Amino acid sequence: MKPRSSTIDTPGIRDLLSYRLHVVANLLSRGAELRYRREFGVSLWEWRTVALLGGAGEPQSLNDLARAAGMDKGQMSRVVSGLTARKIIFREADARDARGIRLSLTRSGKTLYRKLIRAAAERNSAFLGCLSARERTCLEQAMAKLAREARSFIVKEKLQK
Repeated sequence: MKPRSSTIDTPGIRDLLSYRLHVVANLLSRGAELRYRREFGVSLWEWRTVALLGGAGEPQSLNDLARAAGMDKGQMSRVVSGLTARKIIFREADARDARGIRLSLTRSGKTLYRKLIRAAAERNSAFLGCLSARERTCLEQAMAKLAREARSFIVKEKLQK
């Protein structure tokens, strides 16, 4: 998508880097959701939850999962409830916190995780495959640099309170 400038001094929303990245991320997510729903019967949030649990290697709290997925606790609770009802996620009491629960994948959840990760790796390879080696390196470096700058902005904003 080529940026369109509304004026020289005042960019339009379509010119903003954050908006343009958001558009690309949404396109990637929509394509992923279509495939994961068709092949595995899971939504994008369910896929992310299964992937985060499967990649963690140990049970996770609801708060940890929500934070890692960029969701609020209520949304994550609904996703986990649905996955638990479908016997993809197992809930157990947290031995360290009487009020807490620990979440892990069931046997069928682990099987689903392996299939989802394979599909995600295929998609990832296809997207990276449209870039040259130099473009991939440049993209990785640019994303790391932008993430550092974004974190810095967050710290500065928090100090403004």
